[in-house]
Amino acid sequence: MGICSSCEVNTGVATAKLIMHDGRLQEFSYPVKASFLMQKDPTCFICNSDEMEFNDVLSAINADEELQPGQLYFAIPLSRLQRPIQAEEMAALAVKANSAFIKSGCCRKMVSNMKVVENGGGRAASELGSRRGRSGRDRRGRFTAILTAIPE
Repeated sequence: MGICSSCEVNTGVATAKLIMHDGRLQEFSYPVKASFLMQKDPTCFICNSDEMEFNDVLSAINADEELQPGQLYFAIPLSRLQRPIQAEEMAALAVKANSAFIKSGCCRKMVSNMKVVENGGGRAASELGSRRGRSGRDRRGRFTAILTAIPE
């Protein structure tokens, strides 16, 4: 997804960012394992935004895995585990992340590689994911539009 991946806390240290299911942003400048976070909220699993692709199943990161600085993660309800994520859900996550960053004051400008793809029937859908090349083509050969934010 890449939203706000270049942001750092005031100390200049890159942080792992976690968007909670209620829309709050948590930042970790120290190593924290997914299992620790899941103990705090056992109704959710932790998903790395870089692993999210339109129509792919959502999978949890390993419980022993540490959240990596500079990465964005989502806490997602367990009911969504191993189910494909739809365009509308990805768009909602992007909006939730953007809102969390604005509320926290983390970013003055949003760095995003959110994409819009045609998802059949001529409808456009937001897509989060980082597995596309700089050419703007997804792995199925379709073209994507790359959206960026304009700082105010």
